[in-house]
Amino acid sequence: DEVRERQEALMTKEPILQVKNLQTYFSMKKTMFGKTTEWKKAVDDVSFDVYPGETLGLVGESGCGKTTLGRSILRLVEPTGGEVVFQGKNIRSYKKNQLRELRKDIQIIFQDPYSSLNPRITIGEAIMEPMRIHKVLDNDRERRDKVIELLETVSLKPEHFNRYAHEFSGGQRQRICIARTLALGPKFVICDESVSALDVSVQAQVLNLLNDLKQKFGFTYVFISHDLSVVKFMADRMIVMNKGRIEEIGFADDVYNNPKMAYTQQLISSIPKGDLEDIRKAQINRRALREIKQMASV
Repeated sequence: DEVRERQEALMTKEPILQVKNLQTYFSMKKTMFGKTTEWKKAVDDVSFDVYPGETLGLVGESGCGKTTLGRSILRLVEPTGGEVVFQGKNIRSYKKNQLRELRKDIQIIFQDPYSSLNPRITIGEAIMEPMRIHKVLDNDRERRDKVIELLETVSLKPEHFNRYAHEFSGGQRQRICIARTLALGPKFVICDESVSALDVSVQAQVLNLLNDLKQKFGFTYVFISHDLSVVKFMADRMIVMNKGRIEEIGFADDVYNNPKMAYTQQLISSIPKGDLEDIRKAQINRRALREIKQMASV
């Protein structure tokens, strides 16, 4: 069908990201001389490609290594071995100044939007801060105008610029974090459990916003979640992780509807059947509301 053709077409391009035999180990036990005798293999010899314009889902239970993998890609956690190749360059060899430049191209949206925002500054300042660091635009007046534009892009209002994080709901805070991500004009965005703290109806709104932004700006996403139904909703392809390794990889519909591995089957059987339907209904209602507004404006 049309969706599968689009997904297969994505995979004919050169990968934007290649993860090759990536390992991230943590020292668990040492001798009195400091030699490690026991390792926690959070990411254990993981390899995959991500294609431009794709949403790749990373799913698995808590502790499976998916979040460590996402942070290892960005080098927020230093990998133990392997390669992370972004646009043809191995970023594992990057120095600090090169990593800083890379942050413009690869951004991350964290799980807890409140702890991601400084409570002592307005949300307008929070969005402008990375723009100043990376010298986006020429002055603060231009940056302020851009921030107001970004707030409207994520369905917030210009007057929200001068408010503080505690004045917003969880869903609104996540929209603020998304606006801050947009401020640097990234090509690649890692969403790390970015809707898991929200209730299902708000999840649907944020997921739809992420999809709309993908269409508008041509983003590539790695979408990390413990919720397989949410990953199916978002992703073109899906990776199922277990104990630091890839258990299964394939098109999201195929993995969800016809899982090959016992672990994936177990994950799917544990999903409350209403969750995905609630998300779908919210999406349908949102489309219907948008169509009504368009008709009213004609």
